[in-house]
Amino acid sequence: MTFSKSLLIAAVAGITFASCKKEEKTTENATTTAAPTPKKEIAAADLQSATFEIKGMTCAMGCAATIEKKLAETEGVKEAKVDFETKTATISFDKTVNDQETLTKIVEGVADGKTYKVANYKANI
Repeated sequence: MTFSKSLLIAAVAGITFASCKKEEKTTENATTTAAPTPKKEIAAADLQSATFEIKGMTCAMGCAATIEKKLAETEGVKEAKVDFETKTATISFDKTVNDQETLTKIVEGVADGKTYKVANYKANI
């Protein structure tokens, strides 16, 4: 009886572990990858930088890195740095494309839209 219970537990564990693996979708004819579209060059007269606090970050690798990547990928952003230790972001961006409102929406929209809050926005002209 104990052998059959052990066998049943092993089978359930095996199914559980096997079902949790990520499935990678591959296509046989997909030999080329799409190159990322280059960002539009920002004129020096339109370049602005800003610094602001990001409240709600709990880790450097998940929170800060994710927010930094999201900002850096945004059209009109030249550079974005998020420092987890000081809970601040410093961004260089095209002021004709982005402003305080759009940058705040991008940061606060990461994750569930309720985790991160922008505070003390300071434009550096």
